[in-house]
Amino acid sequence: MLVAAVLTACSKKETDNPNNNRMNTTLQLTQEWDKTFPKSDKVDHKKVTFHNRYGIELAADMYMPKEKGDAENEALPAIAVSGPFGAVKEQSSGLYAQHMAERGFVAIAFDPSFTGESGGEPRRMASPDINTEDFLAAVDFLATQEGIDPERIGIIGICGFGGMAVNAAAIDPRIKATVASTMYDMSKVNVEGYFASEDTPAQRMEKRRAMAAQRTADYKAGTYKRAGGVVDPLPEDAPWFVKDYHAYYKTKRGYHERSGNSTDGWNVVGCQSFMNQPLLAWAHEIENPVLLIHGEKAHSRYFSEYAFERMTGKHVEGVNAKEGNKELMIIPGATHVDLYDDVAGVIPYDKIERFFKDNLK
Repeated sequence: MLVAAVLTACSKKETDNPNNNRMNTTLQLTQEWDKTFPKSDKVDHKKVTFHNRYGIELAADMYMPKEKGDAENEALPAIAVSGPFGAVKEQSSGLYAQHMAERGFVAIAFDPSFTGESGGEPRRMASPDINTEDFLAAVDFLATQEGIDPERIGIIGICGFGGMAVNAAAIDPRIKATVASTMYDMSKVNVEGYFASEDTPAQRMEKRRAMAAQRTADYKAGTYKRAGGVVDPLPEDAPWFVKDYHAYYKTKRGYHERSGNSTDGWNVVGCQSFMNQPLLAWAHEIENPVLLIHGEKAHSRYFSEYAFERMTGKHVEGVNAKEGNKELMIIPGATHVDLYDDVAGVIPYDKIERFFKDNLK
């Protein structure tokens, strides 16, 4: 018998929205301040929406400086921010965006397709193409807003959306400057496993077979099985970087009910396409400046080192490096999650501000 059910796996809150993914739909957005960080009295804030070229409507928080100083009558530079992978705009990306607005930029933090308050069905899917497109759509939006200079737009990608940001910079020269903070290359980690622990043809085939079997099971069941968010309760023998994630996503520090990492995670098949679609294939042709920021103690540091090598041809390990307009900044003693928020006080906002002011002009 043919399975007639539409595959969903959405929670009730997600399916309450009557949208059907068509272009220019109207999203139902939370209006109260529900971020994991306090609101700054130096910025104005409002909700905005925009659509990508697939017709998926994206939800964003726009942060604008209250004081423009000498630029009172000038169009301002703008920055689009997203990530981490599995997070929502009420977490790290909103914090980064608000800080950039305090420093004179218009900044938006957006939920990627299929997540948070953004559109896209079924929920909790990921795509190297669509999620890269989400950044390009954010540039479309910013470039057409009154009071924003379309020639002075940059982007910030955090964690897994750091890799998407670099990929966006490789395809769209409108992005004049890119920052990737504590980045993951989602293609590399899905293909190789952590630290190349699954980097053989036999291991990859095992993953392909498991994913294919899950697709059949999902279609038969009429629902997508979720992979689960950050493990909770935390096993005593959990790897230290899992404990790092738990300290953010599963505590008051960073928990948010719309975050997949805080709740039930991605669909098991959600990242399948990363297995054969390398994100950084054309990173070496990025002409505009890129700043990679990573913690010295981060388990993920090698992703930024690999990205720097892809862009410049120069191999580095654990050190600051600069080649042309590509830069790798290593934060001493910092872990992966230290760059999600300001708890450790290590996010180099001054450096990020200077990078954008030097390159968005």
